[in-house]
Amino acid sequence: MTGELAMEITHYGHACVHVEIPGPDGAPRRVLFDPGAYSQGFEGLRDLDLILITHPHPDHLDVGRFSQLVADNPKAELVLGRQSAEALAQAGQESIVSRPGSHIVASGDKVSRGGVDVRVIGGEHACIHSALPSSENLGFVLDGGLLHPGDAFDDPGQPIEILLLPIGGPWMKIGEGIDYLRAVAPKVAIPIHQAGLAQVHQAMHCGLLKNLAPSGTEVVVLEHGTPQSFSRPR
Repeated sequence: MTGELAMEITHYGHACVHVEIPGPDGAPRRVLFDPGAYSQGFEGLRDLDLILITHPHPDHLDVGRFSQLVADNPKAELVLGRQSAEALAQAGQESIVSRPGSHIVASGDKVSRGGVDVRVIGGEHACIHSALPSSENLGFVLDGGLLHPGDAFDDPGQPIEILLLPIGGPWMKIGEGIDYLRAVAPKVAIPIHQAGLAQVHQAMHCGLLKNLAPSGTEVVVLEHGTPQSFSRPR
């Protein structure tokens, strides 16, 4: 099938992003990434189809609000790694992990729900310091075109139309983010993972990305909680 596919994206702060994309039947499929402690506004979402967790750090998985989110979206399928599943179990939410439709995944796995495909990449969180133990991180390629890398800059191994690009954190510097943007060279890059930066530094980092993005890439800064539509080839 030719033509353009409309994708609506909403940033709820830091790593939490909601994506709405038409399924094969034309009905919307709703996907939520990383409802973490630094994010606000996702609590009211309903009719989610997929909830994807890149790793169990609190800024990506707020276990205190997660059980209610799942209860409010009983048909949502959960996609997460082993360490995220363990974090939920330790918080007394083992029933969520064991419910039908929960997928414990690793790098290289694929999950499909309602005609929307998810491919898992990565596997390890970017190093914060050599004295700290390594931890899990999964990147997700949604429907063959949108990438949420979590807390790592892993090669997606395929062309990416829309990149959700981290711009700040103890595991990265902005120069690495710029290099990743240039390597992936998406059509659109949306800055995320910014909550730990002062506003002046958020603006500075986004300005650097815009100035140093590769030819053909547009850097789009989303307003908090405001949906924006993007088109990509079917």
